[in-house]
Amino acid sequence: MKWPTYHPLPSLTSQRLRSLLRVHTRQPSFTTGKVFHAVILTTGLSADPNTFVLNTLLHLYGKCGATLYARKLFDQIPHSHKDTADWTSLIACLARNAVSRDALSLYTKMRKENVEIDEVTMTCLLSLSARLRDLRVGVEGHVCMVKMGFGFSVKTCNAVMDMYGKCGLVDEARQVFSEMEVRSVVSWTVLLNCVVKWEGVEKGRLVFDEMPERNEVAWTIMVVSYVEKGFMREGFSLLSEMVFGLGFGLNYVTLCSLLSACAQSGDLMMGRWIHVYALKAMGKEIDIMVGTALVDMYAKCGTIETALKAFEYMPLRNVVAWNAMFSGLAMHGQGKVLLDMFPKMTAEVKPDDLTFIAVLSGCSHSGLVDPGRHYFQNLESVYGLTPKIEHYACMVDLLGRVGRLEEAEILIKKMPIPPNEVVLGSLLGSCSVHGKLQLGERVMQELIQMDPHNTEYHILLSNMYALAGNGDRANSLRRVLKNKGTRKVPGMSSIHAGGQVHQFSSGDKSHPRSGEIYVNLDEMIRRLRLGGYFPDTASQVFFGYTAEEMEEKEQALFVHSEKLALCFGLISTRPGAPLYIFKNLRICRDCHSAIKIASGIYNREIVVRDRNRFHCFKQGSCSCSDFW
Repeated sequence: MKWPTYHPLPSLTSQRLRSLLRVHTRQPSFTTGKVFHAVILTTGLSADPNTFVLNTLLHLYGKCGATLYARKLFDQIPHSHKDTADWTSLIACLARNAVSRDALSLYTKMRKENVEIDEVTMTCLLSLSARLRDLRVGVEGHVCMVKMGFGFSVKTCNAVMDMYGKCGLVDEARQVFSEMEVRSVVSWTVLLNCVVKWEGVEKGRLVFDEMPERNEVAWTIMVVSYVEKGFMREGFSLLSEMVFGLGFGLNYVTLCSLLSACAQSGDLMMGRWIHVYALKAMGKEIDIMVGTALVDMYAKCGTIETALKAFEYMPLRNVVAWNAMFSGLAMHGQGKVLLDMFPKMTAEVKPDDLTFIAVLSGCSHSGLVDPGRHYFQNLESVYGLTPKIEHYACMVDLLGRVGRLEEAEILIKKMPIPPNEVVLGSLLGSCSVHGKLQLGERVMQELIQMDPHNTEYHILLSNMYALAGNGDRANSLRRVLKNKGTRKVPGMSSIHAGGQVHQFSSGDKSHPRSGEIYVNLDEMIRRLRLGGYFPDTASQVFFGYTAEEMEEKEQALFVHSEKLALCFGLISTRPGAPLYIFKNLRICRDCHSAIKIASGIYNREIVVRDRNRFHCFKQGSCSCSDFW
């Protein structure tokens, strides 16, 4: 056998090595960094701190996010041989890679060691305080910046504005902006983002129109803001101008931002347009982040079948993509489909904490107790994951939904960590569904101690009293809330029609077509009654009303926001077209029953996304099988 010829490593001077490291720092790679590190160790250059090769390698590790290696190198370099750039490089590395508190501690140590602070360090500190939403540190940084004479630096001022914006102080951000002698396009974009977030899309548009120059980020901020707020026409018009008028290309960051906005607002039309654009721009080799965002968007817009197709066409899938798909299936109550896909997932990637939150949630929404218990019990022994409070919350929800409340209570008592509001709130909700009044009262007392101002718990218990025939206790509980000035979060339902989002609240008459809506609402209720609808007045409790006043209670049910949105959808779209309704709270039993019947009478697929899940109504039945 002939052995390969060994070629000794050519001699490298420290100067030559530093030059090579600087070149590779421009396009950093962790693998390259380890190769250079090995060279430095084998050549003995690391023994002499005066070569400064470890300092240069520190910057390379810092740029590629190798926090552990960067920290070890930093500690290895003598204090006398570390300058401002070395300290700043490690601070920036820690800040970028979710070790923000360590970065802040390092800055504090830097100040104690009397290391000189420069503009880059100050910008890094301000960006760090913005990421942490730490106003105290940010203000101290601002004062320090002015004292050190960095107040005229555009980059530093931009970082100050961003910090104030992240902390919600718009006036302070505007003040910094107004005092800047020179403003870059980034300065304007930072201000725009701040105004849009805290003062709304209309005031943001004023800033946008005033900008002397707009970059891709500024356009994206405005389009995303319009889409998130439901201004579809304005958003689409601006997007068209951005792409076709000015020739801006949409990169994967912009595409993901837009798809996330579509998912939030339920704008399926815009989401489909972006999907087509992505396919034309990227072809079949679609970026994994964009593919994941598409799956999430289609699932949250109510088209889970399309989400599945988008997922199947992804050339590469990581755990984030699988989690997005599983979360979508869970929201749509397709727990069995999720469990069928799980073995395929484990063959491709390693499941994480979020995976099992989705799995347990899917089991909960589908009533799959045994599979849910199986995965929960095997979390640590099989998958090496310590159960977190979110996993316990899913199990309590699963057991509570099927009526095993005593078992759920035992599980809570055995938890190694104290239960939070989500865990106990889930148990209270199950008590309400299954009429377990005594347990509900006990849970309610614990929840009040955690959050005395949460009206939702009071309303649930009030409804439980009403269902148990104790109207006096129910009204008494609601009077307490009324006297305290505490108001229930109003139910709001929205529906997309004619290129706009139309929003309704209970009894709402502010819509331009309100008269037409209410005329058709009466006709819809008449047809629903003929189809077997009977108003569920049992849980309706009103101040000053007696239980005999049924007609008043029924009228209140008829004008729930879901029914108004449904009625508007029926008169605003072509016959047979699917309707997508989005509710900010959990859909009530009466509206669930009414929409189920309406889907059969009007031969419509009606998809309702409430706070917890999706309900797909078809031909008189719901995808949740009345289990939600």
